[in-house]
Amino acid sequence: MTGGRAGALLVVGDVVDDVVVRHRGPLATGTDTAAVIRTLPGGAGANVACWAADAGCPDVRLLGRVGADAADRHARELASAGVRPLLVADTEAATGTVICLVDRGSSAERTFLTDSGASLRLEPADWSDALLDGVAGLHLSGYLLFSEPSRALAGLAVTAARARGIPVSLDPASAGFLPRLGVDRFLEFAKRLDVLLPSRDEACLLAGVSDWADAAARLSGIVPWVVAKSGAHGALVARSGSVLGRVPAVPATPRDTTGAGDAFTGAFLAALLAGADPVAAAEAGCGAGARAVEQVGARPARPSRPAAREGLSRAES
Repeated sequence: MTGGRAGALLVVGDVVDDVVVRHRGPLATGTDTAAVIRTLPGGAGANVACWAADAGCPDVRLLGRVGADAADRHARELASAGVRPLLVADTEAATGTVICLVDRGSSAERTFLTDSGASLRLEPADWSDALLDGVAGLHLSGYLLFSEPSRALAGLAVTAARARGIPVSLDPASAGFLPRLGVDRFLEFAKRLDVLLPSRDEACLLAGVSDWADAAARLSGIVPWVVAKSGAHGALVARSGSVLGRVPAVPATPRDTTGAGDAFTGAFLAALLAGADPVAAAEAGCGAGARAVEQVGARPARPSRPAAREGLSRAES
């Protein structure tokens, strides 16, 4: 997974609309709470792709599923961020929507209300092994594992990638949804991965321990590389049962922590594909995470790369 690989990064995952609600203090039940509200493009998979492009990855592609009425809009948003969109237009389900409740206090902590919509309706028919042509790294959003159709697609993608010698990474995505899937079921899938990028809570849940360093070390006995993220506490890099590196967080004044983990993952993968070792790549990830929390919204505020050449909208028949 290290040493640099010529080729594209293919991300498979969710594309949604984020409704970011920034309020201060507790919500007032049964009455009004003043808030600043914005609707922005989001989705863990799409966010990772955008941050990877922002970090300099020259060819980033995203396979996702959105409502047919929003396919062109999301394709334009992704292309403007330097990502080549490979979007399936769903004629039966609307684009997923996530309400992001962000406390405007010092931590800017967020809580999600999630309607996955079309995003988890990716299915094996949406996959083609040709999607891996020219690809050097495959990244999967963990949200794919939380529905039967998209979990089946993820399995096909991993099988095809491993047959070509393409490394596969995955971000578990949600400590809230993991118990519903089942830890054992997740870990069985994880045995086929090369890199796992859990949050601190996800790592502890998956390893069954309370200490995140212990959790990362244990998980690296299952997945060759584990990079555990913990916001203001930085990140840990583990391999073969041991923590190899502790990367401090980059100081930041948080406004909205939505997408910070996605920013880390995108920048990490871009650095890794460019030839950085995992610890150096984690340093790049921490830098992107710091940028992410200082802005409102889950994607880079000012993409540094030109728009992707041309996206592909894969309308469902």
